[in-house]
Amino acid sequence: MMLVWGIVMTCHGVLVNYGGLLSLRFLLGLAEAGLYPGIVFYISSWYKREELGTRVAAFFTSATIAGAFSGLLAAAIANMNGIGGKPGWAWIFILEGIFTVLMAIASFWIIEDFPGSAKFLSEAEKVFVIRRLQADLQFSAGGEKFKAQYIWQSLTDWKTYLALGIYMGFDGPLFAFSLFTPTIIAKLGFKATAANLLSVPVYAWACIMTCVSGYLGDRIGSRGYINLALFGSGLVGYIILIVSRNAALSYFAVYLAASAIYATIPNSVAWVASNVEGSYKRGVTLAIAIGIGNINGAVTSNVYRSNDAPWYRLGHGIVLAYIAIGFFCSLAFMILLRRENSRRQNGERDEVIDNLLDEVTKDTDSLSAQAQKNGRYESVDAARRDKGDRWSGFRYTL
Repeated sequence: MMLVWGIVMTCHGVLVNYGGLLSLRFLLGLAEAGLYPGIVFYISSWYKREELGTRVAAFFTSATIAGAFSGLLAAAIANMNGIGGKPGWAWIFILEGIFTVLMAIASFWIIEDFPGSAKFLSEAEKVFVIRRLQADLQFSAGGEKFKAQYIWQSLTDWKTYLALGIYMGFDGPLFAFSLFTPTIIAKLGFKATAANLLSVPVYAWACIMTCVSGYLGDRIGSRGYINLALFGSGLVGYIILIVSRNAALSYFAVYLAASAIYATIPNSVAWVASNVEGSYKRGVTLAIAIGIGNINGAVTSNVYRSNDAPWYRLGHGIVLAYIAIGFFCSLAFMILLRRENSRRQNGERDEVIDNLLDEVTKDTDSLSAQAQKNGRYESVDAARRDKGDRWSGFRYTL
């Protein structure tokens, strides 16, 4: 995906017509679509659930830093205007695309697939990594054979669709925020380059909050409450943006919005990934949540219309609605996970495990009813492999 992405980016610098632009943007979307869920899935295959937040935050922070300094880099490359008979914007695509291609080629030798097949680990280290993941209820860490039922389990799991709602809550606003921030700053009286430069502190704040939320999520384990706090700050921020007629107050609200949008992403992704067991099921769930969630960028990147200037009430209102969706889906996700943990604690989800029964009780009517409801398996390991996070011994993180 990275290799295709880099090649397509480079080709942007040599396109000659509108049809070529549309084709390249379509191919770029195909290459980009699987990258983020793929990286999150990869990280979740190496680290324990209590370690995911800081790792995903570190990964996503790179995008935040890029947002802060991409304008500076683009301004520098634009000075190449006229070199080779190409405009400055073309060199931005060419140079950044070539760099991506080089990194993609290097990744073939740098990135290993999974702990069980990693060449840089000894056999003892592979066993250690797999066992620590399995002790964290990641039963598929040692490898999992593909079964169509794992995809079906994801498609029929309520967590998948609440995760999609959570992702909508920050991904839609993300596209709008990156486009609209310079306009907010321009209200302070700064224009063009100065307004872009003043957006750097906002992205720096977003970077800090992203790292803090990832760290707190791993340390205290209450990712649901963190999500509610972050989405809540976003609700306050966009309400201020809707009603404010003061440039300085609006600029302050932008910081609240940045906290809600950027910091919520790694916390939410780690929260969802840690509550879906089974490598194939987790991959499908992340793909649905992140992939379909990204579609909302097509909406929010077009809601700030020029005729709504300078206060853009419609755009702010739509983004506010997205954040509200994320808030209420996070609340529902947390409540339902807690309820499911309670049911498992009370034995309502217990399977029938044959090797734990004596011959007298194996065929009783009560066991037959329980087996029909929750499943009957030869061993606990068989139940774990088949049911993943639906196994009665699995506990969700709140």
